[in-house]
Amino acid sequence: MTSLRLQYAARSDVGLRRPGNEDSGFVDDNLLLVADGMGGYAAGELASAMAVATFAEIAAEPVSQEDLLEHLADGVDQLTERIGDIISAEPSNQGMGTTVTGLARNGSRMVVFHVGDSRAYLLRDNELAQITKDHTYVQSLVDAGEITPEEARHHPRRNLVSRAVDGMRHVEADLSVRETRVGDRFLLCSDGLSGVVSDAELSAVLREVADPTAAVTRLVDMALEAGAPDNVTVVVADLLESDEAEDETNPVVVGAAGEPANRAKLPNVPWPVDEQPDPEQSEPRRTDPPPPTPGIITPDRGHQGNWLKIVLVVGATLLTGLAIVGVALVWWISQQWYVAPQDGQVAIYRGVEGNLGPIPLQQLHLVTDQPVLELPSYDQEQLRSGIETTSLSAAEKVVAELRQEAAKCKAKPDEPGCPGEQTLQ
Repeated sequence: MTSLRLQYAARSDVGLRRPGNEDSGFVDDNLLLVADGMGGYAAGELASAMAVATFAEIAAEPVSQEDLLEHLADGVDQLTERIGDIISAEPSNQGMGTTVTGLARNGSRMVVFHVGDSRAYLLRDNELAQITKDHTYVQSLVDAGEITPEEARHHPRRNLVSRAVDGMRHVEADLSVRETRVGDRFLLCSDGLSGVVSDAELSAVLREVADPTAAVTRLVDMALEAGAPDNVTVVVADLLESDEAEDETNPVVVGAAGEPANRAKLPNVPWPVDEQPDPEQSEPRRTDPPPPTPGIITPDRGHQGNWLKIVLVVGATLLTGLAIVGVALVWWISQQWYVAPQDGQVAIYRGVEGNLGPIPLQQLHLVTDQPVLELPSYDQEQLRSGIETTSLSAAEKVVAELRQEAAKCKAKPDEPGCPGEQTLQ
């Protein structure tokens, strides 16, 4: 007797510019999920890890399709409460949140649940379709006909999320049910992939690379080759026919949810077991010296002089290369700009967030007269992580748009997301 099963793989990478990985991913035969934590210092990695724990627990319960829809909707509320509990226990975590994009399998159907700007795609008959809709500021501009989808890809506020699970307020998830076919291929990813790799490029890899493990590896590598300014998390799963007697595959957890340090901070959470090795476990230490590698000649005492010369030449070459890389890095950093808070005001910085040891990688350019607390909550959250731009003029445009949002809130303080009339007085 044959049944349906998923063949899957997942991978997560910190990227090239983030100090840590706030993404989490999960996949087993019942659930595919990607969560993109936000909040930077405000524990975004804990929010995304909590999303994995919450929905892995829900998807493991055998329920009908109708009940599954209700369970997933309730799961968003449960996640909100759990994140709220983390914030209550440690108020400095306020501002943390996460996107949640998942597919829960129920027989021959997939239930799609989605909050934020991580994405789910379906490849069927070699045609790729995005099956979720971004909850972002630029998507609202696209919907209103103010910009094109191509302009949205390069908009300075393309990373501004308008809906996320933040532990502070109720949020509605997009829920839908899709019929599946044998041969369907699903891709879930954070915007660290979709923001730098086009749909056409995604489609080409998913069509041409048959093995899910090879596919996720190639997709993450493409994001890294494109600069990877954000964390990158990718899940690929194929729906196949299989013999029920085949061995079950184990869940896979990647990113922040798989880090022992993050799990240790949330000791009472029902973490899913995954098949990947604990990254804290290293290989057993050798008690004897390793045998020589075939083809490598071990120098004897008579050749030490020659080897010393070789080492000096190689060392000098490496130092020269590092100096060149250092100059290029300094030049690149000087071309970057971002908008972030400074003493409660919106400010423009030159460079990138973070430090290289004791050396800051940014310089304060301008502190504006726009208070952060007058902005909608989703703008405030985005500012905490920094709104990256590629020029001073683009940063000034972001500030102008933030002023417009603040003005709208002053005019209508009761609008969703606005800080409210009392805050503005």
